[in-house]
Amino acid sequence: MKNVTFSADEDLIEGARLAARSQRRSLNAAFREWLLQFIAQAGNGQQVDALMRRLRRVTAGGRFSRDEMNER
Repeated sequence: MKNVTFSADEDLIEGARLAARSQRRSLNAAFREWLLQFIAQAGNGQQVDALMRRLRRVTAGGRFSRDEMNER
């Protein structure tokens, strides 16, 4: 395991410690969980970008008038 040093406002750190303690976890464990969620979100963004690249090839077949778009 690698050690990393971050800096933050003392009140923020103390609040995070209290929140972790109320969940019966260490601040390190809470931070590791946050890192995993952060990585997962980045992966989801990459999946959305890949989908949008694939959908660029999809065409509607032409331009539609307002009436044609509102037909039911």
